[in-house]
Parts: sequence; structure tokens; C-alpha cells
Amino acid sequence: MSWVEAAVVGALQGVAELFPVSSLGHSILLPAVIGGSWARDLDVSSPESPYLAFIVGLHVATALALVIYFWRDWVRIVRGLVSSVVRREVRDVDQRLAWLLVLGTIPVGISGLLLEHTFRTVLSKAVPTAAFLLFNGLILLGGEQLRRRSNNRGAPVVGGRHAQGAAAEGSGHVGEEVEVGEGATGYIDERVSGPASDARLAGQGVGRAVLIAAAQIAALAPGISRSGITMVAGLRAGLSHEDAARFSFLLATPVIAAAGLLKLGDLAGPLGDGIRGQILLGSVLSGVGAYLSVRFLTRYFATRSLRPFGWYCVVVGAACLVWFAVR
Repeated sequence: MSWVEAAVVGALQGVAELFPVSSLGHSILLPAVIGGSWARDLDVSSPESPYLAFIVGLHVATALALVIYFWRDWVRIVRGLVSSVVRREVRDVDQRLAWLLVLGTIPVGISGLLLEHTFRTVLSKAVPTAAFLLFNGLILLGGEQLRRRSNNRGAPVVGGRHAQGAAAEGSGHVGEEVEVGEGATGYIDERVSGPASDARLAGQGVGRAVLIAAAQIAALAPGISRSGITMVAGLRAGLSHEDAARFSFLLATPVIAAAGLLKLGDLAGPLGDGIRGQILLGSVLSGVGAYLSVRFLTRYFATRSLRPFGWYCVVVGAACLVWFAVR
């Protein structure tokens, strides 16, 4: 693996992991499109793939970036989980949200342990990945269309959200002026927007939260975005774009971290020989990219939708299928 390959894939991973466009899909398609040494060096489908070890290192960096960005939230959530276990109670917002995240992680954790190897070795080829990326785009577009129909039948929408769930509950993004009552406006404060969102997320039923989290299982297929599929499930369950994005990022943190840490030992063995420097470079770029991405997306989804990402996936997936067919 060259230093250029490591830098490009590392930066791409950091961005694509949190944008709803599938980081694994891009990590497979980019080398396949470029061809040559890239296709030879960066093959994730082989059973003992150094490239997979490299991607594992990038996942750890991405999870670390998420923890750093949401550190205040994770302090509250972990404190809530510990107090819940010690006191044997589930009463406040932090305790309930902590258990929703724990329960939501179980289905995808079990599925990953049982199916990850099969999915990676069988499906992590260029053509299936391009098809899954196109399908991911259709899922994002379809989810937005269904959400629009639901909004048209229900409460009016203010700034892309239901009026009944607007800024009075803290659902706006930082600095946004929104309606808080008849003829009145206010601004969302960064200090309260996170806890307010967590209160709404913790108010979900356990079954609904677990079903939203279980949507991550589909992301085992390369080309299906973890954050995208989780957001669509959240939108279908009635969450706002901002709350769905926040829930997807919180759910993704332990899953990404566990996937990386379970295979981190591979980097100390033969799979890491000769590429540890490249892993370090790629991880730094991935971590920086992930931090900047989550910072941007938490604000973006306060007022905007998944449609641009859906069209991107459709166009890129279709273009890759054509490219592989005629090449």
C-alpha cells in the first residue's frame, strides 16, 4: 500500500463513514475504477486482506472522532447507564437513552459477528457494490418521499420539520431562528439543543428504537450506508431529520468502535507488516475527516434532507455499473 493510497482512502473513509453514501462502498469502488496497482493493493474481499486491516484502523479513528465530538453527551449517557445499573432503575432521560443504545446495538452486533466475513468475501466486489450503492440512493430518495407524504397528511412543516416538534422543544439547529409560539420566534442555544434532542429520542418506545437500530444490519452489504439506512428508518418512525441523524451517530459509535477494536490485533500481526505507517497516516486523516463531517452534518440535517445524497448514490452507482460493463 502506497502512502498516496493510504492518504486518499483515509480521508475518504472519514467523510463517507458519516455521510449517507457508504464508506465501505467507496473503499471498494475507488480502487476498482482507478484499476492497476490500486485494484491490486486495495482488495478488501480476500480472506486475509491487509487492506481490511487498514480499514479497521480507520474505523477506530472514526469512532474516536465521534466520541470527541459528542463527549459531553457520552459522559451523560455513560453516567446514566452506570446509575441505572447501580440503582436498578430507569427513570431519567440519560438512563433511558443509554439502555436504548445498548439494546439497539445488540442486533447489529450479533449479525456482524455471524455475517461480516460472508458478506465481505462474497459481496465486496466492484459490480455488486455499485449495485448496492445505487440501491442505497433509491432507499434515501424513497424514504424522503414517504416522509413528505406523511407530512402532507399530518402537521404542517416548518423548516423541514413538523411545527409541533419545532424549536420550543429544542429541535432546531444552533443559531436558527424558529417559531416557538404564535407570532413569537427564538434561537436555539448549543448548550440545550443536544439534551433536548436526547429527551425526544429517549421518549421513543423500546421496540421502535431497536427496529431503527437494527436497520444498520443492512450496512453489512457494501454500498449500503449505515448512517443513511438508520436515518431513513428513523424518518419512517417519525423522527425529524436532525433527531434521526443524531440517533444514527450515537448508534454508530459503539458499533464502529467494536468492529475496529475486535480486529485491532490484526494490525500487530502479519497483516500490519509494512503498512503501519500508512495506517497511522490514514487514521489521522480519517479521524479529522470524521470530526469535520459530523460537525457539518449535525447542522445540515437541521434544515435539509437526504435527497442530494440519494441522487449522488444513484448517479455514481449507475456510472460505475456502466464503467465496469464497457471497460
